[in-house]
Amino acid sequence: MRSLRMCLGIPMKVRKINGDFAEVESGRLLRTINIQMLSGLKTGDYVLVHVGFAIQKVDPQRAKETLRLVDEPRTF
Repeated sequence: MRSLRMCLGIPMKVRKINGDFAEVESGRLLRTINIQMLSGLKTGDYVLVHVGFAIQKVDPQRAKETLRLVDEPRTF
């Protein structure tokens, strides 16, 4: 049987920027991440975070919708 693998990036909101790092949040989760791969970020922006790095700037509306779907209870 072949297994499928998936990488997951989480949209997070930038709260504070300090050089090459930013404090970001998603719900009650706070993290410090590396933002070297993206230029021009500012407080309030949403970024896609994967393994501690901001890999893409995300539209705020799309980020909020994704987070809503992640938080939605599931029944299987």
